[in-house]
Amino acid sequence: MKTFWIIGGGKFGQKAAKTIIANDFPSQIVILEKELQICKELKNRGFETVCTEGIRYLVRNLVNGDYPNWIVPAIPLHVAFEWIQRKLSNKYKIETIPISDQLETQLPNPIRGSTGQLYVSNADFKCPDDCPEPEEMCTYTGEPRPRILKSFLENIQYNDFRSVVVCSHQLFPGVGGYTPKALFHVLREIETEHRPVLLSTACLCHGVLHAFRISPRP
Repeated sequence: MKTFWIIGGGKFGQKAAKTIIANDFPSQIVILEKELQICKELKNRGFETVCTEGIRYLVRNLVNGDYPNWIVPAIPLHVAFEWIQRKLSNKYKIETIPISDQLETQLPNPIRGSTGQLYVSNADFKCPDDCPEPEEMCTYTGEPRPRILKSFLENIQYNDFRSVVVCSHQLFPGVGGYTPKALFHVLREIETEHRPVLLSTACLCHGVLHAFRISPRP
């Protein structure tokens, strides 16, 4: 039986939980949600819910790469960046770096977020909510993808930055996630990196980026 941790119990988190149940039953699904009223509603609907801030829960309870099977982000934050930032904060100073206009011009359909992140996408249209993300082509256009975004971001060249990507996988139509092993892998890479880092989480079509540098605390 697979285990899924869903970060966020709002519209997208509930949709993810319902889709997982419909496609992979039985599964253990744990929804992490910080709003008390939403927690009560989720529990009344039969969802296993931990009423806590999701990133904090990950920092405290994600101890190795073997459990859970999948992490499903469903909040408007770059979850991988927030987790890595908190994991490293005791030993390192984390300095976020604004993503420059020069880099932005290299990326497809960029949109700046409110906490320093940059969202990118192959699509300049609203994707179907239940897109199955076929390997060969875009569901919406029926045409080949202009690029495989996660590979594109892995190989992007920008000044002396090191590009590191957490690969998100299509678990079910409209639901993506990654393994704890993927998070710990990029954590180890970043912890030993002396260059500034461009951290992305990306699937075939969509991604989110943060730029930062780390330095040892005195």
